[in-house]
Amino acid sequence: MSGRAPGELRDLLKGTGAPRPAEERPVPGPIAILPNEAPHLVAAVEAAGGTVAGLGPDTAGLIWVHPSDPDGLAAVLADHPDIGWVQLPWAGVDAFAPVLSAHAGRTMPIWTSAKGAYSEPVAEHAVALALACIRELPDKARRTSWTPRSGESIFGRRVLIVGAGGIAQEIIRLLAPFDPSITIVRRSAGAVPGADRVVTADRLDEVLPEAEIVILAAAATDETSRLIDARRIELMDQNAILVNIARGSLVDAEALAAALERGHLKGAGIDVTDPEPLPDGHPLWTAPRVVITCHSADTEEMVAPLLASRVESNMRALLGDGAFIGVVDPAAGY
Repeated sequence: MSGRAPGELRDLLKGTGAPRPAEERPVPGPIAILPNEAPHLVAAVEAAGGTVAGLGPDTAGLIWVHPSDPDGLAAVLADHPDIGWVQLPWAGVDAFAPVLSAHAGRTMPIWTSAKGAYSEPVAEHAVALALACIRELPDKARRTSWTPRSGESIFGRRVLIVGAGGIAQEIIRLLAPFDPSITIVRRSAGAVPGADRVVTADRLDEVLPEAEIVILAAAATDETSRLIDARRIELMDQNAILVNIARGSLVDAEALAAALERGHLKGAGIDVTDPEPLPDGHPLWTAPRVVITCHSADTEEMVAPLLASRVESNMRALLGDGAFIGVVDPAAGY
């Protein structure tokens, strides 16, 4: 096993942007960790040479470990307007949309998230769901008697990935041994290493019918809400597979359940839903050919050391050593 900390090499590779000019950098100082001082994050701050302390007039940075509570975060920032850096706990920051939008256009604080830090476990889960569906494991796991052999191989498949961030890039890496043809859909044009084709989001309807496996790895924004709705599900090939490890809001869960019930799609691997938790009795629970994994692509056991690595890197950046990683644009919301 490598001696590097989880996510450390990835952070080094993805955090190569130039450090901010001195006038745009927060003044170094003590860090507050709220609502409670998670020991592994305290250790990460101290490993980088920082100090953890309670909120005060000289607090330089805030690590917000609550999974949401934008109102609580907004109250802290209102009371301590000189905080120069805020670290959020998740890759997706949609839960903090109100407080982020309130700070749009401001130089400070610098906002960072865990985007990219959890790429490895989430991408691993995406590939596992794709394999499960193409091998028909969702229905096979429910059987109570022996049936004829069935299932297909993932080798050489046409894969469409919506999103081009760290998770998408890790999915490409993990799929490489299966020799797929990979199309990336992203907001802006530009090459993505390992992808055979990159198209902009306005061409989704054009490329969706060609895909045998569709993996959603995009951020949750107003533009991606119900991205895969009833109309786009119908655009997908009859025997295509849909995998969602992004956010539940990207998929119309009722439309997906209805499509599966009438025999459309070979399968669906769903880690996130809207609403979440998915209510008991929701039609998706009993739909055929679907596996629902209850938002477990990145469990606490997986993400704790990865978030600690991100905090350590960004603490070093606050002290003037390198660039901040996972910077969030409050105006864009990701």
